[in-house]
Amino acid sequence: MEPNRPLIELERISKIYRMGEIVVPALLDVSLTITRGELVAVMGASGSGKSTLMNLVGCLDRPTKGRYLLAGQLVSNLDRNALAEIRNRFLGFVFQSFNLLPRATALENVQLPMLYAGLPASERLRRAKEALTRVALASRLDHKPNQLSGGQQQRVAIARAIVMKPKIILADEPTGNLDSKTSAEIMNLLQELSRAGITVVLVTHESNIAEYASRVIVLKDGRMLSDRPHTPGRTHVAAASQTEEAVR
Repeated sequence: MEPNRPLIELERISKIYRMGEIVVPALLDVSLTITRGELVAVMGASGSGKSTLMNLVGCLDRPTKGRYLLAGQLVSNLDRNALAEIRNRFLGFVFQSFNLLPRATALENVQLPMLYAGLPASERLRRAKEALTRVALASRLDHKPNQLSGGQQQRVAIARAIVMKPKIILADEPTGNLDSKTSAEIMNLLQELSRAGITVVLVTHESNIAEYASRVIVLKDGRMLSDRPHTPGRTHVAAASQTEEAVR
């Protein structure tokens, strides 16, 4: 990949779903570039195309029209097996519902991507411990999800997302199930990862969460309504905690 080339390049991307004679345009002629280390928030009403855009960027789907280059490689025409390999190499995913195995410990949950990748047991253990330490859960290695708070579960999910050392983290409403104080903690963590050079793209409908981003993209009816740089606000956990107390 060329040093100054954008990590994500979408060139006039459209995604059309067909159900019999019904045609549903989910994305229409969207072009954008995202560089290394950006923290980008994607916003829009239900049906605006946010999820479709994330699926395309995450190599979970292919566009109907247009080109998608990831790290300089054309991926929009790859088959499912090739897309799966790209996901394993470049992408980490974080979801609103955490998606942790309920009977597995934090350490075991974080090891899953490495197990699928065939890494040896000693390497899996070392990297999982490092990832959990990075998200401030070194003392919770043996805890199962029901023994962890919502914020701690999301930290485990983030550790799982970064353990394969991805270039990009895609986060779908990562604070949707969390209170304001915990949301601030998770967003501060995503900011830290962005500053460390990992590109973070997140979908959110909450404007206060988008405040943490260095760039905000707004979609409407499958088209890009706006794409603007943003100076992240310094939202302190203490202030969020005070707000939470006031609500109570």
